[in-house]
Amino acid sequence: MTEGQSPPDTALPTLEDVASRSGVSTATVSRCLNSPDRVSEETRKRVMAAVRDLGYAPNFGARTLAGKRTNTFGAIIPTMENAIFARGLQAFQEELHAHGVTLLVASSSYKPSVEEEQIRALVARGADALLLIGHDRTPESYAFLAKRQIPHLIAWAYDPALDRMSIGFDNRQAMKALALEVIDLGHRTIGFITAARDGNDRARGRYEGLCDAMRSRGLDPESLAIRETTYGIARGGEAFAELMALTPRPTAVVCGNDVLAVGAVKRAQQMGLRVPQDVSITGFDDIDIAEIVSPALTTVHVPHREMGRRAARALLDMRNGAGRGPNICLDATLKRRESLGPVPVA
Repeated sequence: MTEGQSPPDTALPTLEDVASRSGVSTATVSRCLNSPDRVSEETRKRVMAAVRDLGYAPNFGARTLAGKRTNTFGAIIPTMENAIFARGLQAFQEELHAHGVTLLVASSSYKPSVEEEQIRALVARGADALLLIGHDRTPESYAFLAKRQIPHLIAWAYDPALDRMSIGFDNRQAMKALALEVIDLGHRTIGFITAARDGNDRARGRYEGLCDAMRSRGLDPESLAIRETTYGIARGGEAFAELMALTPRPTAVVCGNDVLAVGAVKRAQQMGLRVPQDVSITGFDDIDIAEIVSPALTTVHVPHREMGRRAARALLDMRNGAGRGPNICLDATLKRRESLGPVPVA
């Protein structure tokens, strides 16, 4: 292979390939990967560009023997602050443990570039397979996984139009069902509190489901008052207060997850508003806090544990050579509780 050429598609790139592509020694490449502060910025950028272009991942010895398994799987979640991932990951880990597999978990903080780094790091440490949340990520991440032939699947989302294995649920249809309940109780002025939709197909699907419900009942989605915010009870409360300052004021506030909805309920009570007599509030996910808060939240029950168990079994099969299985769409069901009521009488 001449200098500057990529290795054949069938061969995994080596340290020497990266050195040749970037015009430095293998020792310099190692320093860039392990002690980047000891290398000039110009050199580091050149080496890391070669790493990305070649799909290189350092091997820490876990795969030095052909066919060697580490019995380690990785999972990358958007955040460790969001309780919605806890149940699913617990079931995922329990199923893996029963088969002698150890789980490594990383958090991307909803940053695609960080997730791309974590994918490479977990593969470099010998992860046999990866669990990923949602379909939105960089093309480079998918290309890297394909080149390294790492089994992976998508959870917490389902999109039959995409040619990737997923075990999840239809966020769009689940939110549409919930929103129809809201609208059919007479609500026409609706607010929506959501996580950022850019780069988050779950949040985007829930927004689209709400718009679908509005259109099906003759309402204009352009009339929807939207507040995007970060995860947290306090953030949900702040977004709710902003919606309540609008004219006309929403009679129902649909939230993209239960934590934001709990924040909305608490702020409503602080403002002297009764839920649902003065304003209805709904959540999504059906985590424990949805039942603990008073009034209990009307929400969408997500099958977290079943999703985690099935994802683990599918990845184990893929790791064992069974190939990619079928996409699986689990049922996400409406949970009607006390926070949703009829539109207030003027």
